[in-house]
Amino acid sequence: MARVNYQFEKRKRDLEKKQKQEAKRQRKVERKKQQDAETSAPPPSI
Repeated sequence: MARVNYQFEKRKRDLEKKQKQEAKRQRKVERKKQQDAETSAPPPSI
């Protein structure tokens, strides 16, 4: 019977967690850039 490789499973979980955190960070950066672009747009002249 094969033994469970706990180190492999832990590494896999850690990598998944890092990927999720990185994706969240990217979304946050994109949202901030979008808000900055909206606020820096000049008001329409009439």
